[in-house]
Amino acid sequence: MSTLEIKDLRVSVTTDDEDKEILKGVTLTIKEGETHAIMGPNGSGKSTLAYSIAGHPKYKVTSGTVTLDGEDVLAMTVDQRARAGLFLAMQYPVEVPGVSVANFLRTAKTAIDGEAPKLRTWVKDVNTALEELNLDPSFAQRSVNEGFSGGEKKRHEIAQLELLNPRMAVLDETDSGLDIDALKIVAEGVNRFRAQKGKGVVLITHYTRILRYIEPDFVHVFVAGRIAEQGGPELAEQLEAEGYDKYVKAAAV
Repeated sequence: MSTLEIKDLRVSVTTDDEDKEILKGVTLTIKEGETHAIMGPNGSGKSTLAYSIAGHPKYKVTSGTVTLDGEDVLAMTVDQRARAGLFLAMQYPVEVPGVSVANFLRTAKTAIDGEAPKLRTWVKDVNTALEELNLDPSFAQRSVNEGFSGGEKKRHEIAQLELLNPRMAVLDETDSGLDIDALKIVAEGVNRFRAQKGKGVVLITHYTRILRYIEPDFVHVFVAGRIAEQGGPELAEQLEAEGYDKYVKAAAV
C-alpha cells in the first residue's frame, strides 16, 4: 500500500536575510485510495507544504520527516521524487517558450520511466488525454503554457497527471481561476486518476466549490502553519457556512 507520511514538518523561507518559519509542525498521512483536502486562508502554509514535498529550493526543511512507502523523500533530488511517484500540479505553472507540449510531455515521461514511450502509442495516449480535457490535438504543438488561458494551464497540468501516472498527486489550487465548465473538466480528470488502484491525492484549495465535484475522504484546516482542525467532507460544508474566522482567532491567542 502506497503511503505518503509527513511527521512534525517544519519549514522556513528566507525573507530579507532572515528565516521565517511557515510550517510549524505538520503531521499528515495520505494512503492510497484516499483524497485529502487541505483548506485554509491565504498565508496559512498550504502551498508551502506542497512545494516542500516537491523539493523547491526556496523552502528549507528545518525538522521533521517526509516518507513515501518508508523511503526518505527529503533525501531525494527533485527528479528522484518524481520518479518515486510524487507529482505536483502548480498553482502558477511557468511558461517554457520554444518547447512544445508534445516534447515536454514525452521528455517528462521518458525521465520518469527511464525509457522513451513508443511513439505511435504515445501520440494516441496524448491525443486521448487532450480530448478528455476538451483540448484540441493542435494544443500539443503549442509552447508550454505560453499564451495559455488560466483554464488551459490547469487542464494541461491534469493532462500531465494522467499521462505521467504518479502514485501521489499534490494539486495546489487546481481550481484557481477556472470558470464552471473548466472546473468540471479538471475535476473529471482528477476523478479518473484517483479511481485507479494505488493512487493518493492531496487537494489544496481555498474554496469548497471543487469539493462538490471531487469528494474528499478527509479535510484538514491549515491556519498559521499548523493543522487547526480535521474531519470528513462535512467539515468543508461547515467552512463554507462559517469561514475560517474562529480558527484564525484561536491561532492568534
